[in-house]
Amino acid sequence: MARQVLLLLAALATCSALEMRKPALGFNTWNAFYRDINETLVQQQADLMVSLGLRDVGFEYLVLDDCWAEKERPADGRLIGNKRTFPSGMKAMGEYIKSKGLKFGIYSDAGNLTCAKYPGSLGYETEDAQTFASWGVDYLKYDNCHARRDYWILDRYAAMRDALNATGRPIVYSLCQWGVMEAHLWGPQMGHSWRTTEDIRPAWDSVLKTLDYNVGLSRFAGSDVGWLDLDMLYVGNDTGLRFGEQRAHFALWALYKSPLMIGHDLRDFSKQSLSVLLSKEVIAINQDDLGVPGDLIWRQGHKRIYAGPLAGGARAVVLANFQFAHPTAFQQCPRTNITVFWGQIGLQPGQRALVRDLYEERDLGEFADSFTGSVEAHNVLALRITPLEGPTDDGWRPWHGQPAYAAQAANVAVQRYEDWVPKSAPWRYMKVGGDDTVFQLPDPAEQPGGGGKDR
Repeated sequence: MARQVLLLLAALATCSALEMRKPALGFNTWNAFYRDINETLVQQQADLMVSLGLRDVGFEYLVLDDCWAEKERPADGRLIGNKRTFPSGMKAMGEYIKSKGLKFGIYSDAGNLTCAKYPGSLGYETEDAQTFASWGVDYLKYDNCHARRDYWILDRYAAMRDALNATGRPIVYSLCQWGVMEAHLWGPQMGHSWRTTEDIRPAWDSVLKTLDYNVGLSRFAGSDVGWLDLDMLYVGNDTGLRFGEQRAHFALWALYKSPLMIGHDLRDFSKQSLSVLLSKEVIAINQDDLGVPGDLIWRQGHKRIYAGPLAGGARAVVLANFQFAHPTAFQQCPRTNITVFWGQIGLQPGQRALVRDLYEERDLGEFADSFTGSVEAHNVLALRITPLEGPTDDGWRPWHGQPAYAAQAANVAVQRYEDWVPKSAPWRYMKVGGDDTVFQLPDPAEQPGGGGKDR
């Protein structure tokens, strides 16, 4: 235990030489291509980052994940690119990427081997950092496979941090250690971002699990320390997520100030999926100058409210409807109302505020005290709420508010709050009084063939 404390204190004394005041945005090859990457394919992705408009909205890093190297180190111990798949070499690959106005990212591992069993950097940190710097690398994703259990994780990640700093080149250091050992406690002393969970999968349940694991972690991240990394994005045509789920996924990763790394082949994007990635006002939440991540502030069943402060006193708010995805549920309860109260987000009672839909890029109007939005199942309403009168305060934080499970009658799904409910719905007689919910028997006179006859 004493050794761990001493090492943590040593880590505190040596942080990365590069400031990373905002989360990184870019494209990573792994989820799109896994092991099958090559020079031509990477060049195509670089070209598409430009032609699709992704570079212009902020996606600037193109990261080559695992499998770019030769399977064995040469005699001098220096990593080299695979001669068959990257015949021009890695320096030339980086130069091509940079010629498109992008930045060059690469992958290595804090073990003897990478996850795909290519050479890892354990024991070669100095040599590999120097090699990456000589190639003009701007971003290093550093994984956690194939390390002996007696090689402590902090030692392994600190070794590469120090080696990168020693090169004198500013390189973003992205820790891919899967949230091991509560990385939010030590990641800020090691790198610019740190993974908080195991790998995300192309499934809605995996998105929800990742979100749940990150609840309460926003206070450990920010522009002065670094960023929670919720893993890569599954936004694309065949990612396993519906369009509404992709919207929710992107908006919430943006709110948490996670690095936003596209993981789908850019040659195969529908206009719908691409529109999510090109949502400038959602991206602006991620890149906000205040640099404070959002977090879950309220939850009741499948309804959730996430929120965070923005520079100048506005708030980013995501109303989320995570209803169970049974076909009957989608048919009979396709959407629900969710209300955010000003007191939940650090605004004053009665304060007038402008509410803006970030995906639609349109103002929804001026409101006081609260805003109620109708949200489709497995979708979100991403909002910017801007006070129109004082006081304006960007000192509020997501962990300053009410208990996340506080009861709110206005958020109970009853007919009088749900304008989409058909009048013939058998449960439209449910009413709310205080904390009690009662089922009121229907008026026979309102029933088909009514008039008080027995049924």
